[in-house]
Amino acid sequence: MGTVWQFHTSGQLVFGWGAVRQLPALMLRRKFQRVFLVTDRVLAGNGILAQVRAPLVEAGLDVDVFDGGEPEPSVESALRTLARARQYQPDVIVGLGGGSNMDLAKVTAAAFTHGGLPSDYFGWDRIPGPVVPLVCVPTTSGTGSEVSHAAVLTDTANAMKVSTLSNYLRPGIAVVDPELTLTCPAKVTADSGIDALTHAIEACTAVDFRALELAENETAAYEGRTPLGECLAEKAIELIGRHLVTAVREPRNREAREGMSLAATLAGMAFSNCAVAVVHALEYPMGGELHVSHGAGNGLLLPFVMRFNLPERRATFARIATLLGEHTSGLGEAAAAELAISAVEKLKREIGIPECIRDIGGREDQLPRFAAKAFAIKRLMLVNPRQPTEADLLGILREAF
Repeated sequence: MGTVWQFHTSGQLVFGWGAVRQLPALMLRRKFQRVFLVTDRVLAGNGILAQVRAPLVEAGLDVDVFDGGEPEPSVESALRTLARARQYQPDVIVGLGGGSNMDLAKVTAAAFTHGGLPSDYFGWDRIPGPVVPLVCVPTTSGTGSEVSHAAVLTDTANAMKVSTLSNYLRPGIAVVDPELTLTCPAKVTADSGIDALTHAIEACTAVDFRALELAENETAAYEGRTPLGECLAEKAIELIGRHLVTAVREPRNREAREGMSLAATLAGMAFSNCAVAVVHALEYPMGGELHVSHGAGNGLLLPFVMRFNLPERRATFARIATLLGEHTSGLGEAAAAELAISAVEKLKREIGIPECIRDIGGREDQLPRFAAKAFAIKRLMLVNPRQPTEADLLGILREAF
């Protein structure tokens, strides 16, 4: 029975309109000189890379750009990034883009610092010590990778998404500038926004930290639900309920973009301490085989997993319904809790998240394999509020089919 909880996040968070213009000063203050910037060709083409790179060069820093980032990055793309970093020998690595680019920067930092291959560090707490300084600059509002301890790659050989988790992977500096999200396409805004909602809902419905069964001095990738994590997750849910649909429909709406930038960062802080659970466990094999974006896969599965967890989390779901803008006054707890699930389903429809697995090309014969692979991710089973069997997971997938 645990009585102590901890909280980790990035060393420094710089947030707000124009925050990215502080990057050169942040670098110089830390005496960095050789900057390895990990990004992708889309951001190289739309001017965002130049917007970030030019001031660094003007400040006298040496900048090497790797623009080979890709959506849902493969282990192979991580090897290419690492080879370039070893050639360049940076003293700081900057991840610029969505979670994919930030995650590439993180796994590169681990293997660049400690040797070997990115795959040597898959799993929890396998990075032996601090890594080369990491700075993350998100251009989407979703993964919260700028404050999290996780990096996800796609193991194409096994058709599975794999995580590297370590508190050494938390960036030293997170620079969150809503201005960089103004060019984010509607589909990416929707997918990343529902990803942030999944992070927040899984964090505040996770098993309570007091109930997490750990041996003395054993550490785990997630603490379970804590008061601070719950507080951050609830604020994220409220912001997403208020701003996500607007951000998708009106991409230049500054209030919506700022709200979503903050929501994603808060949700990242929440889940990377409390938990993600069965939604993510099921998405890893499903997304790995069906090549759906991580956010869309999570968003697809979210209401079905909420339905499974409902018996254990009625009070929390009732609160989530209110945070998402549903009118729950006068309703009993059970009816209010149901509204949380229908609110998520409504949000999915409004922003165009796929309704079910067959919509993304899934077949019924794949479901048992997805369930078996998900059930094997014990760290995510452990923190779910309702302990599932493999048959339960298959049942969730069949409902979602």
